[in-house]
Amino acid sequence: MKINRLFQVSGFVVAILLVGACKKEPSRSTGWDYNNPKNGGFEVRQYADQETGPGLVFIEGGTFAMGNTQDDVMFDWDNSPRRVTVSSFYMDETEVRNLDYLEYLFWLDRVYSTDFPAVYRNALPDTLVWRDKLAYNEPLVEYYLRHPAYRNYPVVGVSWVQANDYCQWRTDRVNEMLLIKRGILNWDPDQKNENNFNTEAYLAGQYEGLVNQNLPNIGVQSGRKPAKGAPATQNLPNINAKSGKGSEGRIVRMEDGILLPKYRLPTEAEWEFAALGLIGNTLYERVVERKNYPWNGNYVRTLESRYYGSFMDNFKRGKGDYMGVAGNLNDAADIPAACGSYFPNDYGLYNMAGNVSEWVLDVYRPLNSYDVTDLRPYRGNLFQEKVVNPATGALVNKDKFGHIVYEDVTDANARFRRNYNKADNINYLDGDYASNVDNGVWKDTTNLKNATNLMYEFEVSSLINDHARVYKGGNWKDQAFYMSPGTRRYLDETAKSDAIGFRCAMTRVGGSIAGK
Repeated sequence: MKINRLFQVSGFVVAILLVGACKKEPSRSTGWDYNNPKNGGFEVRQYADQETGPGLVFIEGGTFAMGNTQDDVMFDWDNSPRRVTVSSFYMDETEVRNLDYLEYLFWLDRVYSTDFPAVYRNALPDTLVWRDKLAYNEPLVEYYLRHPAYRNYPVVGVSWVQANDYCQWRTDRVNEMLLIKRGILNWDPDQKNENNFNTEAYLAGQYEGLVNQNLPNIGVQSGRKPAKGAPATQNLPNINAKSGKGSEGRIVRMEDGILLPKYRLPTEAEWEFAALGLIGNTLYERVVERKNYPWNGNYVRTLESRYYGSFMDNFKRGKGDYMGVAGNLNDAADIPAACGSYFPNDYGLYNMAGNVSEWVLDVYRPLNSYDVTDLRPYRGNLFQEKVVNPATGALVNKDKFGHIVYEDVTDANARFRRNYNKADNINYLDGDYASNVDNGVWKDTTNLKNATNLMYEFEVSSLINDHARVYKGGNWKDQAFYMSPGTRRYLDETAKSDAIGFRCAMTRVGGSIAGK
């Protein structure tokens, strides 16, 4: 009885907190009260500021010179400096660790492996990336991902596609936890197949879960019967309803401000901006010291007296020198080091120069510095929309994995737009039909399936196509040149490496300054 009473009291407290988040105040447009069940109950919940998601650090945005900060020793000329502005956002303090990824694999195995074992198999990192024809790396093949000695090391052998899938999974787990903490949902360890918490499916009303206490519905005055023909949801209790009514009420909406935006890979501009950490060397609006690396100055060792001469990150000093001389190791890491090793930059981000390189969102093009927009630059937009039933206008049912179904924006839906007129904008100004002019004459592209090949002959004279993704930063097997945030390289989005990992980012909604 004591336990049941405790739950009843907890539910009552949760209900009080939820109700307290709605306050009557007059609309500046109409004078009608918000959150008043007598006038229909248009609901406006109090909202202070975006909550910082687990593992994230706030990155205050601004303008900066994106591109190379030193001579291009590779003569690629694909990162000419240009001034752009990056909006404030959030970014992982460290790379995603083996432990984080193992948690992801465990969840996939628990939820999908009975009926869809391929979901788990497709998410597995490729541990064979450690093999070398002329080196003894078999212990790393066997132990690096799963042995507890490496649990805090960055996960590698993960493709760009797999990294994006992890971001989507992390979004759902974080938002599910937020609803559990607020007493809206209960733990449900028996989720299987399509019956698993997915943020978009929940918002669309296609996932219910184990409801503890939904938010009160204030659309109808207490005790009043709904109007004839009114939706059944109007039978739900109003803002004054008693607590402890189980699933009565309504589900959380985006307007409530409870759920966080999506975890995702950072764009190339975001990653480079965060790596430079210019907040540490500015005076008002003047950048008073140029940086080659994420720390001040042009040296790979610290000049602080306490740590004088210590390496600032994990990289290859020279041919055959990965960690220094025994008894006086320089970076002390022959392979990736544990996440959070070495010194953070001024944003508090670790390993933005070395350790492992990191996937970013962008499709690679050598002339991005000339083509992309100067506000939130990004190449890779493939605009999509949720699939709806044409007869009813309602969303079609989620797929067998529990995800809302999307399709590319149709030409008909984009035809009269001024800001875009097709779904696939990856090649805009660099590979699409409008870009292919030969001596002032439009090329015939009528029967061409892949317009990109007009500029980049993939596997003939180029390795660039629409699936070439940028990765940034140096890694444990790179020399110092690649530790500069402005350097850029690319691989196919399905490729995997023993030197490439990733970290997640999240969009900042609202103001650019945290807490304001």
